[in-house]
Amino acid sequence: MKKMKLFMDTVVDIQVVTRKSNDQTEAAIDRAFEAFRKVEHACSRFSQDSELMEACRQIKTPVQISPFLFEPLKFALEVAKWTDGIFDPTVGKAMEDMGFNQHYLTEETVQSSSSDAATYRDIILNEQDRTLYLRKPLVIDLGAVAKGFAIDLAAHELNEFEGFVVNAGGDLYAGGVDENGSKWRIGIQHSENKEEMIQTLEISNEAVCTSGSYERKSALKAGMHHIINPISKQSSDEWISCSVVAPYAMMADAFSTATFLLGLEHGGTLLEQADLKGILIASDLQIYQIGGISIDS
Repeated sequence: MKKMKLFMDTVVDIQVVTRKSNDQTEAAIDRAFEAFRKVEHACSRFSQDSELMEACRQIKTPVQISPFLFEPLKFALEVAKWTDGIFDPTVGKAMEDMGFNQHYLTEETVQSSSSDAATYRDIILNEQDRTLYLRKPLVIDLGAVAKGFAIDLAAHELNEFEGFVVNAGGDLYAGGVDENGSKWRIGIQHSENKEEMIQTLEISNEAVCTSGSYERKSALKAGMHHIINPISKQSSDEWISCSVVAPYAMMADAFSTATFLLGLEHGGTLLEQADLKGILIASDLQIYQIGGISIDS
């Protein structure tokens, strides 16, 4: 069974391999889609009434937040620490300034007041009462973790089936096996020829997420795309794409962005230290493989 819906400015495609009844299968798929709706409402930077944006308007005040915001934000802050701030969820204001601030459905734009000097260190999470405290005005962007988090929640709803894929615009989790009882074959798309696959992986119970420079370009500044270095406020042109294979989609999502920002030497080291696998495609289309990737020939 296969179904599609639109969330987070991307088509979410859920495919299930099962012998269960249609009613059972459809109910589980509906719960999986509901996970995307909840995460989008909690984490969207493009809706003024989202839980995230409402929390960002409260400075120097502890704000209790839901698990749908707390968990991805907590992980984003951990990755920020691991990368010494090259990956930083406070990059939201820089994203707005480059024109990445329009809601995909309403086309309304968001322009926030924020401190240019804000970093992830200005975000305080309290584990005990699940509160968020901001030291100064800033805009949190969870674009590098929220979709992965939603994919993981959706996958949890589908674990009862023999096999399934939750695919959100090419970022996905593949569980179990396909219709033939084999691992899932997942293609890494060519950046210039969308009909061509540069590499094909075989995975089971793993996630693959890709960060690329070719999907979202700034309409306000030439050479800028949506992956912005929070320190230099510039976009790197070293990579076309960085794809990461990880046990969970949120991890693959965050580490693909972090690797893109860090470059080959430091990004490759990060993946090796985290025991993750990656396929990195440079601007000259040279391919670098990190870790023990299973390539389908």
